Amino acid sequence: MALILNEEQTMLKESVKDFLNMKSPISALRALRDTDNPEGFDRAVWKDMAELGLSGLTISEEFGGLDFGYMGLGQALEETGRTLAASPLVSTVLLSTTAINLCGTVAQKEALLPELAMGNLVMSFAHEEKAQHNPNYVATSAILKDNNYILNGSKTFVLDGHVADKFIVVARTSGNSEAKEGIQLFLVDSNADGVEINRTVMLDSRNSAKINFSNVVIPKENKMDLAYFESLEKIYAIGAIGLAAEMLGSAQECFERTLAYLKERQQFGVAIGSFQALQHRAAKMFIDIELSKSVVIKGLKAIDTNEENLTELASVAKAKLGQTLKLVSNEGIQMHGGVGMTDEVEIGFFVKRARVAQQTLGDYNYHLNRYAKLKGY
Repeated sequence: MALILNEEQTMLKESVKDFLNMKSPISALRALRDTDNPEGFDRAVWKDMAELGLSGLTISEEFGGLDFGYMGLGQALEETGRTLAASPLVSTVLLSTTAINLCGTVAQKEALLPELAMGNLVMSFAHEEKAQHNPNYVATSAILKDNNYILNGSKTFVLDGHVADKFIVVARTSGNSEAKEGIQLFLVDSNADGVEINRTVMLDSRNSAKINFSNVVIPKENKMDLAYFESLEKIYAIGAIGLAAEMLGSAQECFERTLAYLKERQQFGVAIGSFQALQHRAAKMFIDIELSKSVVIKGLKAIDTNEENLTELASVAKAKLGQTLKLVSNEGIQMHGGVGMTDEVEIGFFVKRARVAQQTLGDYNYHLNRYAKLKGY
């Protein structure tokens, strides 16, 4: 498996890079934060991203998408990681569109995928119920009554939950809260009776929400086709690899900014980049980033080729990028010195994003342990 991009993927990456540098640099995230923007992202920029084709990268041409695959989406996510662009790309495209592609009925795909491809829908994948990622724990219940399901429970850390038009909710139709059997996915309108949404502004100024469901009536046809728990695990695996791609972009941008600072900052009459101790630390970051590039590309290719070991590769990617981004962002602050701790310097934004991205869909401790279990340890 060649761990390189083809010409089309390279062109897409360059196009997204130019677009984001112009329309959504880090200063745009700062402006959203400082103005306390009620939505947490710029809808006009999101519409432009959709027109660029980013919302339809993983949707087949049959439903109005580009059918460019996850290698393409990964390149877009990497570039959003560089500028820390606030958009529904993760919640709507990486997670929700993936869930519909894998588990949606024909009718659901025909109704939703064209709208998603055009950027007309913002969707959130509501799955977490505990403070830490635990896909096996589902206490939210969906009980069939006549021709409807009655949904009760709550979800936390729902990405872009307060701006979503629809949710894909992981709920239980039978079994105890830890059982793998009896879990299903349901489409729920965000304005349905009994849905209570509370926005949470996260450390990195991104969006999440806590959602409470109280006797929410869901039409029977809104149940998706989740036949096996392995399908849900595949959604999480794809999400973890996509997040790793975004984290790779953040790590590269943070490293490049730090390297530039080492070359310009003078101490004792010389650039601090000439100090051997800092050179060794920079070399360590460079090596880890190069390894991370291969891990991410291998994971993205595995999605598109439907490799059997996808879940293993997902844990490798998320664990490695969690460690790499933490190292690079911490070193970025350290090497910038006191000025790195101020809000004026953008390097601090990468540290904040690193902390939230690491926790999303499981941190490196979770994925290291999961990989060990998958390998029989």
